Amino acid sequence: MNLYMTRWALRIYKAKNWLVAQLIFSILSILRLLPARRAIRFTEKMAYKIGPRTARHKLVLHNLERALPDKSQEEREAIALDMWGHMARLMAEYIFVDVLIDDDVSEDGSGLIEVVGIERFLELRDNPRPFIVFTAHTGNFELLPIVAAKYGLNVTAMFRPPNNPYIAKKLLSARRTHMGALVPSKAGAAWNLASVLEAGKGVGLLVDQKFHKGATTQFFGMDVQTNPLLAKLARNFDCDVYPARSIRLPGGRFRLEIEPAVTMPLDDKGNLDVTATAQLLNDKVESWVREYPGQWMWFHDRWRIKHTL
Repeated sequence: MNLYMTRWALRIYKAKNWLVAQLIFSILSILRLLPARRAIRFTEKMAYKIGPRTARHKLVLHNLERALPDKSQEEREAIALDMWGHMARLMAEYIFVDVLIDDDVSEDGSGLIEVVGIERFLELRDNPRPFIVFTAHTGNFELLPIVAAKYGLNVTAMFRPPNNPYIAKKLLSARRTHMGALVPSKAGAAWNLASVLEAGKGVGLLVDQKFHKGATTQFFGMDVQTNPLLAKLARNFDCDVYPARSIRLPGGRFRLEIEPAVTMPLDDKGNLDVTATAQLLNDKVESWVREYPGQWMWFHDRWRIKHTL
């Protein structure tokens, strides 16, 4: 009987995922029929109405209250609303990425996408060697590897697939069209990334996700577990590590920044300090989020507190 019920539960779960995926695909197909800017603005306006009514909104406000206690309740609610609009734009921009990057990238801010630190992109491209670029879920972070590939710098990026397998498959297909190689964050990912670095190429990592077993660090003054993968890769391959981020600007524009390589902290024996490096990553991401708080995913349970709400 238990086996019978388990099979039915799996079938129901699979059917639910399929229906959700089809609904999302249908919405995106409809949006695709509209001009890009109009579709993105429409999605943003809908998110302003729907986002605050979702179950995750409570977690958003709770995270904001703990991370930004100096802000007033009205300011935190404004940040939350801004975040929902930002996340909706990010979803809509997936289907218009061709429009975003089609001959509209500039160094002087005249194009839709402004690139700051483009000389580092080009130097890494023209002088191949192992390197790591890290970023966070800010702005349209997907544009970083896409624009890098546009300039001829292919970076193998690790990503976490959505829980819905139908959406994950579609998303992976879309990403592969414009980005370099992709590595899903599952068993064996570390070995895949190590082989890329060993071959003298670059990898890209998102470093602001929840991690169950990692280095105990601080993020906005609260304890978190941070994935030590970047630190271990940098230690094993003695490669440069570059912070990079995407910033959403007014008028549907973006600024992509690749900063100078960071100085990696060493322990008293002269070896790369894994925990201190994990903290360095958190500090950098926190500085980005504080500058543009409405462009980070506050609905993510970074501090693992959802079960307490």
